Amino acid sequence: MKIIILGAGQVGGTLAEHLAREENDITVVDTDGDRLRELHTRLDIRTVVGPGSYPMVLRQAGCEDADMLIAVTSRDEVNMIACQVAHTLFRTPTKIARVRATAYLTRKGLFAHEAVPIDVLISPEQVVTDHIRRLIEHPGALQVLEFAGGLVQLVAVKAIYGGPLVGQDLAFLRRHMPSVDTRVAAIYRRNRPIIPRGDTVIEADDEVFFIAARRDIRAVMSELRRLDRDFRRVVIAGGGNIGERLAEHLEHSHQVKIIEHSLERCTQLSERLDRTVVLHGSATSKRLLEEENIEECDIFCALTNDDEVNIMSSMLAKRMGAKKVLTLINNAAYVDLVQGGEIDIAISPQQATIGSLLTHVRRGDIVNVHSLRRGAAEAIEAIAHGDVQSSKVVGRPIGEIDLPKGTTIGAVVRGKNVLIAHDDVVVESGDHVILFVIDKRRIRDVERLFQVGLTFF
Repeated sequence: MKIIILGAGQVGGTLAEHLAREENDITVVDTDGDRLRELHTRLDIRTVVGPGSYPMVLRQAGCEDADMLIAVTSRDEVNMIACQVAHTLFRTPTKIARVRATAYLTRKGLFAHEAVPIDVLISPEQVVTDHIRRLIEHPGALQVLEFAGGLVQLVAVKAIYGGPLVGQDLAFLRRHMPSVDTRVAAIYRRNRPIIPRGDTVIEADDEVFFIAARRDIRAVMSELRRLDRDFRRVVIAGGGNIGERLAEHLEHSHQVKIIEHSLERCTQLSERLDRTVVLHGSATSKRLLEEENIEECDIFCALTNDDEVNIMSSMLAKRMGAKKVLTLINNAAYVDLVQGGEIDIAISPQQATIGSLLTHVRRGDIVNVHSLRRGAAEAIEAIAHGDVQSSKVVGRPIGEIDLPKGTTIGAVVRGKNVLIAHDDVVVESGDHVILFVIDKRRIRDVERLFQVGLTFF
């Protein structure tokens, strides 16, 4: 595909890296020439210096024959105007834009072909808020991903010494829990992937990705680690868009406090939120944390726009007795450095957003993509189409499907029914198939698997 990316920041740069690896024709546009030179040298892609909303710049980038425009600059207005120009002057087929401001997102009818012609809206704050919300709903999980409208979840947990399944093979899980159907999609041991088989033995500290119907998730988690008690007391450091949205979602079911350093913002939050306690001060203030009894906090979420503040306040809260700490980190280089020590979960907004973007770039009928393990792996939800003659998956038992190396099918969703992937399950047309791909280089092979055409006869 010929794709133009507007914006060479964290999201634009990471997306260019993902897509260039998959042999797409990528052009990145930005006003920062130095950043573009670095991307060009590292990824060997085309770059154009200039404002992404200017018609001349878009023409220079090749918008006349581009398949897709992805506008992810730091300014909503630039992203929106760029999509308008691409539609009006160049008839670009697919236009994706990152829009942050709720003032735009809440206006019905604004984003339509006859108004602002954006085909897909990406709101990073909403994506990250949903990600954090699912983690709070599943204490003990490192990652929680939803498929098929929430019917199925893929959950990553760290196996703890003493858990019932630790030291046992995976076949034991089936015997031990005959009433719960689940499948382990992948295991990461010392950061290396293992394709699970029935005789694979789970070790302490393994990161285990398992898939199950939403209702069975907690039962399976209890086999891998002692279940943490539900989070009730939540402290949020940072009252920005993400902090506010999270508090809004949690305040009627949890005890929520927000710490915000801007007095003006504190006033706004106290007017907009119903039950949340809004505190004016610094999240790195030991005295403030002591006064608010941080040792009674179930989860401390550091969500400011400053990585250093997030890391330092999280470490301080953890040392002072907070049960769990969750930290938002924009600099991808920091994420692996801090997670697993005093910081329980580190979240990269870029990685959360990339999955939403990749969903619309994949070939075939792909309805969901989640980027995992810092982009090394992917979880994909694809819809099977065709029949035995025209499809490589329809009408075949899962055990007979020629899956690319390192790829496992975790579940099949048929209507409202969740079928965990066993070898004898036959895929039907219209089924939602959920796959785990540990090697990103195999993504094209997975896409071809779900494409229907005469070439399959």
